[in-house]
Amino acid sequence: MHISEKQIEIRYAETDQMGVVYHANYIIWLEIGRAQLIKDLGFAYTKLEEEGYLSPVIDVSIQYKAALRYGQVATVRTWIESHSRIRTTYGYEILHEDGTLAATATTVHTLVRKDNFRPVSLSKVDPEWDAAYIDNMRVQE
Repeated sequence: MHISEKQIEIRYAETDQMGVVYHANYIIWLEIGRAQLIKDLGFAYTKLEEEGYLSPVIDVSIQYKAALRYGQVATVRTWIESHSRIRTTYGYEILHEDGTLAATATTVHTLVRKDNFRPVSLSKVDPEWDAAYIDNMRVQE
C-alpha cells in the first residue's frame, strides 16, 4: 500500500477568528492529497477529464482531533482505503509537524462520463490505473 505525503504551509487566510484552521479548508487539503497520490502512482487526473470523465465526491467524513494554526506546516497523508468497480474510498491523516494527529478523513468518489454523469468502471477507462489502485488499496475486497 502506497501512502502519499504532501506538506501544506498554513496561510493566515485559512484560519478563523479563533486563530485555528477553518474546518472547510481541510476538504481542500484532502483534494491536494488525493491529487498527490494519483501523481505518485504515475497518473494524471487531468487526463481523465480530457478523455471525458469526472470523479465526483459522493461522501466526505472528517474527524477533527487537534487544531492547526497559522504558520505551522501540516502533512497530508493519503492512501487508497478501498477500490471497487464504481467506487474508490481514499483515506487521510493530517498531521502536525511533530506527528500529532490533527484530523482523519475519508472521501468516496465514483467515476462518471462528463456528458451524462453515468457511472463507469475505471477498469474500462484505464485498466492500468485500475490495477494500480487494486495493488495499492488498504482493504482487500
